[in-house]
Amino acid sequence: MTAKSAPQLTQAQQVHSVLSVVGVSLVLFAVAVALWNGVTALAKQQRGVLSAAATPKPVRITAEAGAALPDAADKAMTKSPENSRIRVLADFLAKRYKVSQAVTLDLVTIAHTAGQQLGLDPLLIIAVMAIESRFNPIAESVAGAKGLMQVIPKYHVDKFQKYGGEQYAVFDPETNIRVGAQILKDYLARTGHLDSALQMYAGALDDQEDTYTGKVMSEKERLQQALRMLRKAPNRRPDVEASREERITLADGAA
Repeated sequence: MTAKSAPQLTQAQQVHSVLSVVGVSLVLFAVAVALWNGVTALAKQQRGVLSAAATPKPVRITAEAGAALPDAADKAMTKSPENSRIRVLADFLAKRYKVSQAVTLDLVTIAHTAGQQLGLDPLLIIAVMAIESRFNPIAESVAGAKGLMQVIPKYHVDKFQKYGGEQYAVFDPETNIRVGAQILKDYLARTGHLDSALQMYAGALDDQEDTYTGKVMSEKERLQQALRMLRKAPNRRPDVEASREERITLADGAA
């Protein structure tokens, strides 16, 4: 080997060395890319698993699932029988007496509250109201009877005192209903008989035929008939879907 060939050999060695380094680098790069792809795929798979676990699965509600609902939720999903009763009565009275259903709904609700507090049948209170005023809150008779229950204030001053006095409260629907119901309750306690209490309420104790009692009880029976139809078919409107015979019973005496 001459002095001239020595640098050439060194250069060849250098080229070989560089190629070796490049080759190793390419191999390492390929390995790195493969590892990266593997890690990325694994990460995607894990994210998919986590996402599926975090996303709530749709629940199919079955009869068994519904039966297992908590009491509060079950009650919230079920219509109150009392509300259904009040709405049916309000709808029936609104059509029978040509009064706004919003008004009859309020009056029936007040009558139910008063009845529960006094231990009186709310239907009896509503029936008296129907016969006395036909649901006219400002009705007034020549004898001085006023309001929905046609109370004569001068005979029941004490009952109006807690409501601010009769001059302020007699035509207030809620007060008039409460006072009228209280009067009827007192008469019932005094006489011991509903017929006598009703005749006394009308100021007609001398009527041997109990005409007033008959009118009130007939009206009460029509209200009960409307409610019986509700129990038979909860989604049925008694004034529209009743049979011909039922409609005659419900409407009897409306004029």
